[in-house]
Amino acid sequence: MTDSNYDVIIVGGGPAGLSAAVALGRARRSVVVIDSGEPRNATAHAVHNFLTRDGTSPAEMLRLGRAEAVGYGAVVVDGVVDTVERVDDAFAATLAGGDVVGGRRLLVTTGLVDELPPVRGLRERWGIDVLHCPYCHGWEVRDRSLGVLASGPRALHQALMFRQWTDDVTLLLNGQQALDEAQFELLAARGIPVVDGTVENLVVEDDALTGVTLEDGSVRRLDALVVGAPVRVRAGMLAGLGVELAEHPAGMGQHVVTDASGATSVPGVWAAGNVTDLAAQVITSAAAGLWAGAQINASLTADDEAAALAAYRATRRRTRRTAGENV
Repeated sequence: MTDSNYDVIIVGGGPAGLSAAVALGRARRSVVVIDSGEPRNATAHAVHNFLTRDGTSPAEMLRLGRAEAVGYGAVVVDGVVDTVERVDDAFAATLAGGDVVGGRRLLVTTGLVDELPPVRGLRERWGIDVLHCPYCHGWEVRDRSLGVLASGPRALHQALMFRQWTDDVTLLLNGQQALDEAQFELLAARGIPVVDGTVENLVVEDDALTGVTLEDGSVRRLDALVVGAPVRVRAGMLAGLGVELAEHPAGMGQHVVTDASGATSVPGVWAAGNVTDLAAQVITSAAAGLWAGAQINASLTADDEAAALAAYRATRRRTRRTAGENV
């Protein structure tokens, strides 16, 4: 069926996938982690809110995570999974190069892609001084001049939230969001001015964001820009399996639906991290990966017990028949 067979295929080698690989490796399961090498936080300077690892670069965090997983027997493969199919009671993952990997269980930890608005220069500054999460970046931009670029339904919430870190916050409507009187009043009460008009491009000087240019040619001086863009889960490889997706209640985008164990609507398929929890931070994703890994091991253990019991009973029946014939 495949070039290689494992107990578990993990698609995605970020904090969730690698944490699951460590848990499963320590449980003496055979594990392969297939990673495309496109982490969402690649451009960020550091990971924060991860106890004892605060300030570690994303690249170093992944290097350490891979080393731990490999240390417990996991195989890490650099590659892109194009499709996953069910084959009998297992799964076959086909990589972009044509290799096929088999596994008894599948864990998807592929994360998200941010659908950034088409503002010139924005993508190049993403994760540097174009930010999205106050808990990830708020401390680093405290007491500085921030703009919140409206690019979805969360803009008002983000403007009010970042006000905790600085008293210099501006909401840039960017033609995307209409505010009612109560919302304008709340922003005014918190000292947050509202700027109408489309944002054309970012102003960068000496490799640092200094402001944005509006459609009328005026420049709004800023030290950082907050963007709460919609997101897209990396789940295209699951299309053939029928895994359930649902819209996030906050309007952030779709997510993979799971139960409390991390199991999806398809038997044998689990998901963890941002692919199912759109707001999860690094430490949250790592915890979800550990939990999913433990639940997958329990599922495999139940199968192993059932198979062992069936084999034991079959052996006993044969032994009894043989003994009866000899008599």
